[in-house]
Amino acid sequence: MLRKMNLAYTLRPLRLPEDYAPLAELLNGHWSEPTSAERLEEDDKKLYEVGHTWKDDNGLLVGYDRTRRVAVTEDGSIAGYVWTWRAPWTEPGYLCNTLVVREDVREQGVGKALLRHAHEWASELGASSLITEVWDDQPEALHFAVRRGFIVERHAYQSLLPLSDVPASIAELDPETLLARSGLRLLTLADEPGEEGKRKLYELATPTMRDIPSFLGDVPDFDQWKKWYLEVDGFRPELVLIAADGDRFVGMTNVLHIEATNGMYHEYTGVDKAYRGKGVAQALKLEAIREGMRRGADYIRTDNDSMNEPILAINRKLGYQPLRGMYRIVASMETVGEALMREHREHYEG
Repeated sequence: MLRKMNLAYTLRPLRLPEDYAPLAELLNGHWSEPTSAERLEEDDKKLYEVGHTWKDDNGLLVGYDRTRRVAVTEDGSIAGYVWTWRAPWTEPGYLCNTLVVREDVREQGVGKALLRHAHEWASELGASSLITEVWDDQPEALHFAVRRGFIVERHAYQSLLPLSDVPASIAELDPETLLARSGLRLLTLADEPGEEGKRKLYELATPTMRDIPSFLGDVPDFDQWKKWYLEVDGFRPELVLIAADGDRFVGMTNVLHIEATNGMYHEYTGVDKAYRGKGVAQALKLEAIREGMRRGADYIRTDNDSMNEPILAINRKLGYQPLRGMYRIVASMETVGEALMREHREHYEG
C-alpha cells in the first residue's frame, strides 16, 4: 500500500474487460475526442499479445512491448493510469507513454508512483528515452514532468473550424475545379475499394508522413498502417479524399466522423512532393469542409506541428481558430531515474 497525504491507493495491472468503462471515463477527461469501453477493447484487439524487443546494431531498443498499470483507491475507483509502450515503428531507444491522473487526487503521489513503474519497466527493457505529451494549458502537468527530467521537444497546435461560421467565399469554392487546373481529379477511397486502392494510398502516405517536421520513427508496414489509420473510430471510405493524376494518387486527406460529438477530425493531409505548391492540400481541405457541411457536422478539428507552416497557413486562410496545443516532451532514462531517486531521498530525509 502506497500513501501520500491522506490518500491510500495501490498500483495493479488492468483487469479486463471490467476496467474498460472506468478507464474510458478517466481518459475522456484528458483526450480531446471521446472514447468508450467498446473502443478501447477494439483497439486492444489490434495489439500484439506478446512483446518482443531486442537491441539493434547501435545498441538501441527496438521491437514492441507494453506495460499498463492503474492506481486504485480504497473504494475501488481508478485514480490514475499509465501506459508505456513501443511499436515496431517507434524511434529506436524510445518508449512512448500515456500518464493520466484524476483531477481530484492530483499532487498526492499517484503520478509519481505511475511514472516510477514506467521507469522501472523501461529500465528492464533497456530503453534510452521516454517520450510523452502534455497539454500546453496545463502548467502543473508540465511542471510535474520538468521536475522529473523532461524537456519540451516540440509544440503542436489544435485548431477548430465551426462549420456554421464558414464564409460563403470559402463554401462556394469548387475543389474539383481547383484540382482540374493542375490536370488532377478528385475522388475518394470509396471510388477505388479493395486492397489496390488502400495500397496506392499507403504508397502516398509513406513518404509524406516522413516529411512531417515532427515525425519520429518510421511508417508502420501496410497491414499495421491499415489497422491504425483506416480501421479506426469514425473512418469512412468516402471521407478519404484523394487527388489523382490519372490513376496515380498524389494527394490525400483523411477525415474521421466523430458521431458522439457530431464533429469531424481532420486526421491527415499529405501531398506528393512533386505536386506541392499547386493548391492540392487546399482543395482537399475545402472538400473536407464541404463534406462536413453536407453531413450537418458542427465542426472540423485538426492538429498541426508548429513548424509545419504551409499547412498552418492554409488552415488560417480557411478560417480555422486556434485552440490549446500540446507539448511533446522527452527525457533520458538516466535523468528520470536521478530525479526519482532524489525525490525518494528527500521524502525519507524530510
